[in-house]
Amino acid sequence: MSKLIVIDDDPTGSQTVHGCPLLLSWRVEALVEGLQHPAHVLFILANTRALPWRDAEARLRSICRNLRQALSQLNLEDWQLVSRGDSTLRSHFPLDAQVLSQELGPFAVLFVLPAFLPGGRTTVGGHHFLHGQPVHLSSYARDSRFGYRTSCLAAWVEQKSGGRIPQTTVTRLHWQEDGNRLLTRLASLPQGAVVTVDASEPEHLHRFGQLMQRRRQQGHQDLCWGAASLIDALVDPGPQILTGRDWAGLRRRDAWGLQPGVILVGSHQPGADRQLAKLLTAPSVKGLEIPLEGLRQGLAPAQLAPSLAAALGHALQQERRTVALYTSRGERLRGDEAGQLALAEAVAQLQEMVLDPLCSSLGYVISKGGSTSDTLLRRVLGLDRVALRGQVMPGISLVQPAAPLGQAGLPVICVPGNMGTDETLLDLHQLMEPEHSLTPGCPGIQAPS
Repeated sequence: MSKLIVIDDDPTGSQTVHGCPLLLSWRVEALVEGLQHPAHVLFILANTRALPWRDAEARLRSICRNLRQALSQLNLEDWQLVSRGDSTLRSHFPLDAQVLSQELGPFAVLFVLPAFLPGGRTTVGGHHFLHGQPVHLSSYARDSRFGYRTSCLAAWVEQKSGGRIPQTTVTRLHWQEDGNRLLTRLASLPQGAVVTVDASEPEHLHRFGQLMQRRRQQGHQDLCWGAASLIDALVDPGPQILTGRDWAGLRRRDAWGLQPGVILVGSHQPGADRQLAKLLTAPSVKGLEIPLEGLRQGLAPAQLAPSLAAALGHALQQERRTVALYTSRGERLRGDEAGQLALAEAVAQLQEMVLDPLCSSLGYVISKGGSTSDTLLRRVLGLDRVALRGQVMPGISLVQPAAPLGQAGLPVICVPGNMGTDETLLDLHQLMEPEHSLTPGCPGIQAPS
């Protein structure tokens, strides 16, 4: 069986697959177990997008070297590698692709496919779009760490590589040619050539998957960099959206009924601000703010944790309300990269101190933002792997850690920072706590039966 190995630069990129392991550890033993899992896909949650350049490179090299050992131990030769990046082009690219090529290559071609169709991210004529608008006009292109100035993928490759990969050397793969001609054209490219892939409908993904299969049959070993729809192209995920029957076994209860949860909002994308504002209109939700300004001015997480933990515990256990724990809105992670990362680390420490003692009393957690999800899974819950159960909505996954026999593992819904409508967090809260669902005929969604 061929194994698709995905090294994910953010913990939310598994949003189109299910039934496979997600590793938060890259110890050789963990990788061996992951590769032996019967699923066709293995996700390694590297979270390198949250790291500075040098740390990201070091982590990727460590993952690749351990992965090489694991592949060797299993004598596994039929595998394909994907570097999962961002559908809105915020990433360390081409660092990730270069490190993977150096450690596990060489690869014949680097395919770049950032489309994510459920989220309205499409590539047409070599240009990348978000809901039909050039992506460089969006707020994502103004990201303080990963900003860019163009929606033309060839020019983006040149910009991100500092000119080392001129756009004139980048090939565009489109679908006006038949498969045989495409294969011939690709076979004529020099080793390591960069090829951008147009994709704006499912048929394009299907054809790309067929093309990759034929290239493998011809003996070509390629590297793919791209967003979640790339995974759809390379492996058939099957039915994805969880049904009412699935939900029945996921909800956690205690003697008083369904247990309330925590909704973590760390993303500072404008859409996340709007989702939080809508969520806080629900009477069943209590908002608690993590004050970024206090942390920025030097307050230690340990100074803020006791009062925040007490308020969180009271809301969950006495009031039986779900808590939205969010970082201050309007207080972006501004400043230089070192300052942003230091502030993010202080937030992570505070979340760990506040949430760790209360995890056993939570019915569920919804986490908005990739780094927020990584902190929750890796540090608060102390996990080295989770099982991907499926999608609660298109592009939004539910994962669960292992639990003792007869018990349900804590359901965790990972919401990418760049995904959803203004109602998404409120809709997810109502799915997990159907007693708070809106009455029929009102806006929103109804909990499944």
